[in-house]
Amino acid sequence: MPEFQPFLITHQPLDPAPLVAYAQAPTDGAVVTFTGVARNHVAGRPTASLSYEAYAEMAVPVLEQIAAEAAERWPIGRIAVHHRVGTLAIGETAVLVVVAAPHRQEAFQAAAYVMDRIKEIAPIWKQEHWADGAAEWRE
Repeated sequence: MPEFQPFLITHQPLDPAPLVAYAQAPTDGAVVTFTGVARNHVAGRPTASLSYEAYAEMAVPVLEQIAAEAAERWPIGRIAVHHRVGTLAIGETAVLVVVAAPHRQEAFQAAAYVMDRIKEIAPIWKQEHWADGAAEWRE
């Protein structure tokens, strides 16, 4: 079995259990798991599926950088982030962010920060495949 990687870009379906097991420590009273899921609409427009592409060799170090930024801002424990690439059906998990911390507020804040920063700076791109057959790359 391969060694667990806390920061990962993968074509495989995502499972939060290994991320939670990695992040959780006896010193932590909170483990926050954020799951980003492909939804069936954007701004009222029906979506058929999503596709994600990433420059993995660059994206993984960026995910590590974002986790370090969060650790500088809040007293937290471990962080793990896995992002899926390829075509995802509606309802499939696109991203998992897990943050452990001694207290829940810091864990929630850090998890939100990590997800926001991923959208801002990670070299990961999303394409919406609309129900009408059109497709569009999203920021």
